[in-house]
Amino acid sequence: MAVFQKLLRAGEGKKIRALESLVPEINAVEADYEQLSDDALRAKTGDFKLEIDRGADLNDILIDAFAVTREAARRVLGQRHYDVQLVGGAALHFGWVAEMRTGEGKTLVSTLPVYLNALSGKGVHIVTVNDYLATRDAEWMGRVHQFLGLEVGLVIPGQTDPEAKRKQYAADITYGTNNEFGFDYLRDNMAPAKNQQVQRGHNYCIVDEVDSILIDEARTPLIISGRLADAAKLYGQFAQIARTMSRDVDYEVEEDKRNVAVLEPGIEKVERALNIDNLYDQVSSNLVHQMSAALKAKELYRRDRDYVVQNGEVRIVDEFTGRILEGRRWSEGLHQAVEAKEGVNIKAENQTLATITLQNYFRLYEKLAGMTGTATTEAAEFGNTYGLDVVPVPTHRPVKRADHADLIYKTEASKIDAVVNDIEERRATGQPILVGTVSVENSEKISHALDQRGISHNVLNAKEHHREADIVTQAGRLGAVTVATNMAGRGVDIL
Repeated sequence: MAVFQKLLRAGEGKKIRALESLVPEINAVEADYEQLSDDALRAKTGDFKLEIDRGADLNDILIDAFAVTREAARRVLGQRHYDVQLVGGAALHFGWVAEMRTGEGKTLVSTLPVYLNALSGKGVHIVTVNDYLATRDAEWMGRVHQFLGLEVGLVIPGQTDPEAKRKQYAADITYGTNNEFGFDYLRDNMAPAKNQQVQRGHNYCIVDEVDSILIDEARTPLIISGRLADAAKLYGQFAQIARTMSRDVDYEVEEDKRNVAVLEPGIEKVERALNIDNLYDQVSSNLVHQMSAALKAKELYRRDRDYVVQNGEVRIVDEFTGRILEGRRWSEGLHQAVEAKEGVNIKAENQTLATITLQNYFRLYEKLAGMTGTATTEAAEFGNTYGLDVVPVPTHRPVKRADHADLIYKTEASKIDAVVNDIEERRATGQPILVGTVSVENSEKISHALDQRGISHNVLNAKEHHREADIVTQAGRLGAVTVATNMAGRGVDIL
């Protein structure tokens, strides 16, 4: 125990050395577990739980638990944890962020601390960025845990039966997405009785792609809403009025503050259009809100950047991942204003019933850990906001990738032209190419430029999210060209 206490207080360099010192101990007992039958190996789970019941700490059984997990993975998946993966697993167990390069097998690494912490019986949550990865990992890595006698659950959108969902959370290990865990927490807080809640506490959580969830999306609010009275006619009226108003004449736009200020000529124009004397009197007070929402929808919310229109619906696009935020709607009438602007069916306005940010949700866990390929640059924020230390885990083999300096162009047109030229040149050699963009709009601009050159390619953005896994897995084929927003590639193996 004293060794582990020192490890927890060590600096980054000492942390790595201390974690690496555990590897020879795990390797030393590996042969003992290789000789056990499947039943005898599975029985170690009961032995470990008995030790915990008798007062043993999880740290006391780390060496043997990791060795058992490694042997189980070898038998079930045909994959044996490398020494550096043992280091990554230990870092996660101690509640740190393990920075592991792409392709280093983070998914397999997670089985080590997950198994160890699940032995406590208090539950372990593994959070991924989308439904596909949560389902894949529950089925794939779940086989290791089930082989060792542990129950594995899965929570994804679409599960409406509270009893079935309660069973998923009651499992030793539960896989799911960040949004679903958060929304279940909100629904539990709205439940009229404790026996109607589905979650059973927040013991230990491992967040995959931790920088995306805990940093990029940290302040994204999860909101459960209820319907207010319909005001569709007014939103339609104001959308028409907003089209007749001119920027810098009728109103001013503060892009940095995401605000629109109406000027006197604009107020007069609205009053004439609505045939009222004073837009700001008490009777018409809600009209000011409607006018503001209509102008914000016109100037600040752009199609194919902030949202897409699909099947007659306005669907929000996540600014960080490029994914469609299923079921999410802007509050305070903004969504209705955008619907009116686009001429689609205007749905009833919502009021907020319960809300929490991802940042505040993940702070509920007694122990929190994460893994990603890019964490060092965010180390200060991880430390200050979540009390998480970042530990860069060495690669299994030396990295061959060459990182070149950034190139800056005077215009967007010249940049896109240079990108297409580079793609054309590299594709001729058979090199597969992945083009990353920051928005749906930019991905489609590059796609259009590639079409003009006759270069076949795949596009992956919020409009094509249902094809994500298929497109990304084929992105490594000879001469393949894939244009994507940064939704792509999170945890998906490229062939």
